[in-house]
Amino acid sequence: MARSRTMARRTGRALTAPLRQRRWGALRDRWRGWSRWRRALVVLALVAAVPVAALGSLFVSIRLHYSGEPTAEARTRGRDAVWLGHAWVDGRKTEADIEALARQLAGTGVRDLYVHTGPLEHDGSLPPPVHPRARWFTEAAHRALPGVRLQGWLGDEVKPEKNALDLEDAPTRDRITASARQVLDQGFDGVHFDMEPIRPGSAGWLALLDQVHPVTAARGAQLSVAAPQIDPVPGLHTAGILLTDHGKWWDQAYFRETARRVDQIAVMTYDTSMPTEPLYGGYVAKQTELALRATPPEVDLLIGLPFFWDDKWGHWGDAETVPAAVRGVRLGLGRQDPRRTNFGVALYVDFAATPENWAAYRRGWVEV
Repeated sequence: MARSRTMARRTGRALTAPLRQRRWGALRDRWRGWSRWRRALVVLALVAAVPVAALGSLFVSIRLHYSGEPTAEARTRGRDAVWLGHAWVDGRKTEADIEALARQLAGTGVRDLYVHTGPLEHDGSLPPPVHPRARWFTEAAHRALPGVRLQGWLGDEVKPEKNALDLEDAPTRDRITASARQVLDQGFDGVHFDMEPIRPGSAGWLALLDQVHPVTAARGAQLSVAAPQIDPVPGLHTAGILLTDHGKWWDQAYFRETARRVDQIAVMTYDTSMPTEPLYGGYVAKQTELALRATPPEVDLLIGLPFFWDDKWGHWGDAETVPAAVRGVRLGLGRQDPRRTNFGVALYVDFAATPENWAAYRRGWVEV
């Protein structure tokens, strides 16, 4: 029986071979009859279709990360954070503002406040007149917010993309280290670095963390950093730098090298260019999973939430919402490491936050 079927297939192929040959021959003759420009356009269209198909597959994958239901374990662990603007240390805020802040944070999971105490000068120094009320703030906030840690937020733009901080320069790193000591002398419980854009592979950034961490550890203080997003597909950071000369993403290996040098790392999962809520939420879920895999278990990992509104190519306001971000965080945490204790969300930023942002954070992350 098997031999009969094999013979039938062979006979069929033999009978249809002339027809196939005529068909391919006609196509070949038609291709050769086209002009050089027409053939070039067809080749370009086929080449362009490859990355378009790959991009479509990526979007489908991201959207699927938003599917399912979060687990009940995926909620606040009391290790959340808020970025606070410069007004808290330059004289614009009063005791009444600190009391209002205490009421705002009551019943939430917020443990850390990143208080903008810089910016650093391009040489890494921190002029004291930049934060004239820093000591007043730390004393008043410690009284009003017992148990909440205050971290001095220091940052600047970074070379080679910006004509600013040169982290590859040892004297610059020395001045940044002195600035970190200066912040701790003002009564802060830690130092928070947000320096952008740092390209993966920067040895100067890792050397700076190696230099500052012993300083904070000797004071019993925290060293935390704000980190870029991780490549959603391998090698994307390299392609981004080649095509746009901008380092938007880090690879997982460089993220891991940064995380193991600090006490706490917060991923800035906003300004993603995702055009819809499900795509943005799925992107946050994927970033959460990637960051959980790359962060050592003893290091606090926080996922940044957009407590601000913008509407441009890199940040679609109707898509990058707090509810979508919170759901994405919960899905990613539940799938990757639901029992991890040193995990939280970080809210960016206090001066742009709305009551709706705070309500969505409480409803989706705290009061689960």
